Amino acid sequence: MTLIEAKNIWKIYGKGEAKTEVLKGIDLKIEKSEFVAIMGPSGCGKSTLLNILGLLDVPNKGELHIKGKKTTLMDENERAVFRRKISGFIFQQFHLINTLTALGNVVLPLILDEKDEKYRISRAKELLKSVDLGHRENYYPNQLSGGQQQRVAIARALANKPEIIFADEPTGNLDSKSGRQVLETLKKLHEEGITIIMVTHDKEFTKYATKIIRMKDGEIEP
Repeated sequence: MTLIEAKNIWKIYGKGEAKTEVLKGIDLKIEKSEFVAIMGPSGCGKSTLLNILGLLDVPNKGELHIKGKKTTLMDENERAVFRRKISGFIFQQFHLINTLTALGNVVLPLILDEKDEKYRISRAKELLKSVDLGHRENYYPNQLSGGQQQRVAIARALANKPEIIFADEPTGNLDSKSGRQVLETLKKLHEEGITIIMVTHDKEFTKYATKIIRMKDGEIEP
């Protein structure tokens, strides 16, 4: 079953002599429950493509269909609601809130989704246990290692039971051991049926993927 389909996606910044074509007519299909690794040199458009697929950005031209819905026809609010319902995000920089505990960071998206307090706490505790951080739920980000912070970020991404996880260089700020632990967590999620779309520079981690998309100069290599 095709989950995401991009047709002739272009992303252009600037005008005239300052114009930069970051994505040039991208066509791709991602099937439900795939683990997709997007690879390529710095500046080739990997993160821009991920942001468009994840509805964090919009193309200048082209169509994007997710679960059969033409998302390029949605306004900003419609995209935000749809994005929150179907997807979770993991970034290289973790983006945890330093004034909240691990538990508080995982609870946050559940507050935004207006879940009741009892459910929010129970769900957040369950997720932290699932990434082996149940014993660190009351720790603040600066009391956690980089690998632990990224696992909190994964738990937060799972809060609303997403169908798709978008991960942008999730191991980029981690040592090799912590990086492997994060990838093993993503592998487990994939085995549970979640679609994973991950940007990575590390060839070692492509062994976790069921599909590899290689990019160069804003295009997908054949």
